[in-house]
Amino acid sequence: MSTLQRDPDTRVEILDEDGRVRDGATVPDLDDAELVEMYREMRLGRHFDQRAVSLQRQGRMGTFPPMSGQEGAQVGSAHALRDDDWIIPSYREHAAVYGKDVGLAETLQYWMGDERGNQMDGKPVFPAAVPIATQIPHATGLAWASKLKDEDRVFMCYFGDGATSEGDFHEGLNFAGVFDTPSIFFCNNNQWAISVPRERQTASQTIAQKATAYGFDGVQVDGMDPLAVYKVTRDAVEKARNPDGDAPRPTLIEAVQYRFGAHTTADDPSVYRDDEEVEQWKDRDPIDRLEKYLREEGILDDERIETITDEIEDEVADAIDAAESTERPDPAGIFQHVFDQQPARIAEQQAAFERLRDRHGDEELLE
Repeated sequence: MSTLQRDPDTRVEILDEDGRVRDGATVPDLDDAELVEMYREMRLGRHFDQRAVSLQRQGRMGTFPPMSGQEGAQVGSAHALRDDDWIIPSYREHAAVYGKDVGLAETLQYWMGDERGNQMDGKPVFPAAVPIATQIPHATGLAWASKLKDEDRVFMCYFGDGATSEGDFHEGLNFAGVFDTPSIFFCNNNQWAISVPRERQTASQTIAQKATAYGFDGVQVDGMDPLAVYKVTRDAVEKARNPDGDAPRPTLIEAVQYRFGAHTTADDPSVYRDDEEVEQWKDRDPIDRLEKYLREEGILDDERIETITDEIEDEVADAIDAAESTERPDPAGIFQHVFDQQPARIAEQQAAFERLRDRHGDEELLE
């Protein structure tokens, strides 16, 4: 079973569970406005998550992957990037890509089955990747190409602990280490790959230490401490950007955290984990920790929190309205974006689909 144990010698932490700065820890140099924005985005992510799960339960959206509990890791890491740095997400980075101007309505569209929600339209964000770990070699290739073009960009790739058991993980990181790509590999170790616990993924003490095999640094951080996540990601960005003219170096970040909800809305986590375990981790809620810190610093108060709450509820409601009012995509879109050159068997299926469509019409066909 997953554990709350931590090794203070290897895991970077700044805030304790009560939002107090740990002895010897240094708070990152962030101004009040950015700290409040990080808090707002975390709150927005949590509320969006809750509304999205509700939409799925009402039959208004397909399967959805909740992210509650992981807001600190997503927002803290994304804020460490520059505007033109790239994010290569898996399928749960709703809050991270929001910081790159991927609208909530677009995210909802995608999970409602509309591929147009996954078109990034010039944003420095790779499309969401549902297959496990396949985005990691893509991320390394993007970073290598950028380096060859002498660009000044960093590429951050997100994945879960389960992805570290895939060959794509090892191939992507090995290539990055050999070719000095400006990469950050960000592992959201949320303790469970669906129903498989982290300790069944590897016999290594940490995931972070796997970086040693590829010749670059790995760091483990408290993923439910947004300030600690920001700090280690900022360090990794500087290493990848090589401001001193040295070769860029990749970093593997293991953010130790917990997903409070199900792997997806098709999952029942009560089958494989205990409620007591979930409640233990909820005591480390990243939103509560940052809020307590900001209150103690005099940056947040009840009035400002109430204003933020009203704003995010309106923003999410507007996103839902926008996504649901968008004209439904052409059903024939299921044959697009699959193959560069369509195989004969797929062409036959598309032709059969069009014959049925002509005979029955879209509405009856979709039913």
